[in-house]
Amino acid sequence: MALAKSIAAQLKQWFPAQSVSAHCDGPCGVYDPASARIAAEAVVSMTKKILDLDPATTADYENTVSRYIAIKEEQAQITKDELLILWTDYFKPEHLEQYPQLHEKFWKAAKLCSACKVNVDLDKTLELMKSIKDVQEIFWATKGRNDVSWYVASPVAAV
Repeated sequence: MALAKSIAAQLKQWFPAQSVSAHCDGPCGVYDPASARIAAEAVVSMTKKILDLDPATTADYENTVSRYIAIKEEQAQITKDELLILWTDYFKPEHLEQYPQLHEKFWKAAKLCSACKVNVDLDKTLELMKSIKDVQEIFWATKGRNDVSWYVASPVAAV
């Protein structure tokens, strides 16, 4: 028995397990597309700020635009992650039967997240917001709730 433990300990040293993370380790049931909407609103805001900058070649401009781009890309990835959690963890086969366009809506939204990362295109960000609104409507409908209104924190992100 001691030999087996010794071998197992040595194998763990040679081949350590990779750290992983997840939304949760159990069926918590806590899902809400609001987190995707909030992150997407930041993408809209940063895109607008980038487009509104005066493209002077100064250190201040370079610093500001690089910060805005970093935030935009980070928030676009958060948006994508939040959408993928809903798509893969919340929605079930019975939801697909009820809403056959669900996969297409999520696919489009995920692709828009990527487009918002690699472009500075206000129209794409507003398309992303519209896609998230579509997902939100379906999400709350699956819970039998029609009392959850769409809203945005920033008028810049209104769709």
